[in-house]
Amino acid sequence: MAYTQPDLPYPENALEPHISAKTIGFHYGKHHATYIKKYNDMVAGTPHDDQSIEDVMQAAANDPEKTGLFNNGAQAWNHSFYWNSLTPNGGGLPSGQIAEKIDADFGSYDAFKNELANAAATQFGSGWAWLVLDNGKLKVVKTPNAQTPLTDGKHPILTIDVWEHAYYLDYQNRRPDYIAAVIGELINWDFASQNFLNAQV
Repeated sequence: MAYTQPDLPYPENALEPHISAKTIGFHYGKHHATYIKKYNDMVAGTPHDDQSIEDVMQAAANDPEKTGLFNNGAQAWNHSFYWNSLTPNGGGLPSGQIAEKIDADFGSYDAFKNELANAAATQFGSGWAWLVLDNGKLKVVKTPNAQTPLTDGKHPILTIDVWEHAYYLDYQNRRPDYIAAVIGELINWDFASQNFLNAQV
């Protein structure tokens, strides 16, 4: 079952001036596409060929002999999730049930925002910062490299990619500026809200 790269949910220039079309072109068109090609090449002709990418990730997550398979599969999945975590004219305050849950579990939106920004800024090297639902509670977690909370039994709600290829063309070494732009201007709260509702079903 080949994994097909989902279409971007917006034009490549739609996130400007916060993330440039050039960054999206390389990030989506090169990096993400390469993870998917390598993943599909690895599963072709194997017992994993008929499984969903999520099932393959779970099977490969703790198998040292399948590290390459996990890394490429997880990066393919993480990036597809990341593109949907962003939207033009996003960011700002959430509303509805997820807003109430953020207030309940973090104390306030500002406390959540600060925790998410800190997790993204302090992830050493490459990785991801996530809002997840874990045993009924919203939490912020960070994962290195290709790791994903999906294989730890947590429900991803939204993510920020902090691999250098996500921001270096636009921000160079100013990762905190990229993080602030994502949180303030680009978070897709409709996507996050739907993930939150789905995780409770």
